[in-house]
Amino acid sequence: MKSFLNIIIISFFAICINAQASGLPQNIANLVEDNSKVIDIGCGNGELLNFLSKNKNSKIQGLEINQKKVNKCVSKGLSVIQGDADKDLSLYPEKSFDYVILSQTIQATLEPKKILTELTRIGKRVIVSIPNFGFWKVRLDLLIKGKMPITSKLNSTWFETENIHLCTISDFTDLCDQLNLKIKQTVTIASNKQKRFSGKPNKSENIFAEEAIFLIQN
Repeated sequence: MKSFLNIIIISFFAICINAQASGLPQNIANLVEDNSKVIDIGCGNGELLNFLSKNKNSKIQGLEINQKKVNKCVSKGLSVIQGDADKDLSLYPEKSFDYVILSQTIQATLEPKKILTELTRIGKRVIVSIPNFGFWKVRLDLLIKGKMPITSKLNSTWFETENIHLCTISDFTDLCDQLNLKIKQTVTIASNKQKRFSGKPNKSENIFAEEAIFLIQN
């Protein structure tokens, strides 16, 4: 009976959520002013850089640790170099970019606090997006299954994931407070639906948002 009830609960919530929140490049790009100088740290295959170049007339640069992904970016004509965010951010001059973007990456860095400090040093504004470990589906999986959850934004098993510093939305906003960083705007996303906030998000978003994007200024 207990197992059957668990299945019913999980099935109900699964119906309520779409597996993938889409349009992340557009959501981030909406926070970037036209004709800005932008660097994307951990730029992957360059999807966001390509979007910014074509739609925002941005002067773009990228830093990516995976050489195969760097090669793919370069083949698209994007200005991307191989580098490690944990080691190489100190090489960039202070306030050398209008925007520094770190999308779905900070949880995979060795020292997130140091990384965030460096981002705000080299950028006039910083955009950080994170998967929310406080999302209700994550909580439900831990409660019922007693296992590390797998969602559309946390889609690897615990022994394969690159994520070593998972956090909730509240954890991240607390870190910004510790570093005296001002969150200018927040976009939260769940089931392809967005909510926009001037400043920090409502506390309920720590439960109901699958991911969040923060525009930060120091």
